[in-house]
Amino acid sequence: MQNVYTVKQVNAYIRNMFAQDFMLNRIYVKGEVSNVKYHTSGHIYFSLKDESGTIACVMFAGQRSGLSFRMREGQQIIVHGSISVYERDGKYQLYAKEIRLDGAGLLYERFLALKQELEEMGMFAPEYKRPIPPYVRTLGVVTAPTGAAVRDIINITKRRNPYVQIILYPALVQGEGAAESIVKGIRMLEEKKVDVMIVGRGGGSIEDLWAFNEEIVARAVFESTVPVISAVGHETDMTIIDYVADLRAPTPSAAAELAVCEIRKVDEKMENYARKMHRSLVQKLNMTRLVLETYQAKMGYLSPRGRLLDLRQQLADYEELIPEAFNARIRDFRDKVDEYEELLHADMGRQLTDAKHRLALRIERMKGASPLDRLNQGFSYVQREDGRTVRRVADVREKELLNIYVTDGVIHAQVRDVRKED
Repeated sequence: MQNVYTVKQVNAYIRNMFAQDFMLNRIYVKGEVSNVKYHTSGHIYFSLKDESGTIACVMFAGQRSGLSFRMREGQQIIVHGSISVYERDGKYQLYAKEIRLDGAGLLYERFLALKQELEEMGMFAPEYKRPIPPYVRTLGVVTAPTGAAVRDIINITKRRNPYVQIILYPALVQGEGAAESIVKGIRMLEEKKVDVMIVGRGGGSIEDLWAFNEEIVARAVFESTVPVISAVGHETDMTIIDYVADLRAPTPSAAAELAVCEIRKVDEKMENYARKMHRSLVQKLNMTRLVLETYQAKMGYLSPRGRLLDLRQQLADYEELIPEAFNARIRDFRDKVDEYEELLHADMGRQLTDAKHRLALRIERMKGASPLDRLNQGFSYVQREDGRTVRRVADVREKELLNIYVTDGVIHAQVRDVRKED
């Protein structure tokens, strides 16, 4: 009678055959990632495929140290591990011990090595990061002269603040000579003394973005005296200069928003400051007026005139009480009081004359700063109907009604045309 085996026996036998095969116990397999799943247990299940077939793979949680990146669909990888049979299902699979990227993986390893080296040198330290100026006048951009990145930067900058000047250095951002071109652009914009600099490009593969992982580019960014914003690729892309730059932006568009303030908010802030200054000035004037009124009341009973009147009244009271024998002395005292009063009047007159002269001089000096004098000289003051001051042609529009204040009244006018001039 022929031998009959159970399924378990067959699967165990096949597994034993796989275990005895030296090549299958230490094998490298290359392919494309598909059906990758990160299990809550920490295990990673995925498949490797090429144009001719597919093999199931698993990396247990205890082997995760052999994976330095997060796997996703479509990646080309090389898996080191062993092939064995899962007896329960009777299927063989690759048990991964180490996974690295194929092709781009070598670049990624170079990226990690350079990143560690520069970090140990302190080039990523936060104390070397310079603040981005809040109000820039000139914006330097190192990127390709064509493409979505430069268009986005220009459009967003003009929308947020049309007064900012953009200086573009058309650099190579990919391929041979790209790193040297980027370094030259950083140096030239530094010589132009721009307020802040954006260095970047649009998204791409790790090979496309490699120029921004070169050490010479990282050192140029670190040594720049101008604050640098890195804007390379998409939000998930990371390059060496992202760690070295003073500020990292997820995209070129975000870099423009971080570098350029919104002029509308600046105008609103200045108007708020003007209102606060006006309120503060009014409060200070009111307080000064109260102090002046207090001094005026005190002068009413502390002035020399008031004291002389008190002395005269006291003298009159004493005349009624003192005998006639002392009248001669009293008359002498009265004469001295009259003489003192005359001297006091003369001195007060001189002081008042000097004070009036000084006041006249100050009045003449203040006339030069008087708004009324400005109106008398031919200047005028223009307001919109809502009371806001007209400072620029952008503050008005055609057919809008305006109030023009001159020295002797108000002129009501309507805007026929607006023309901006430098």
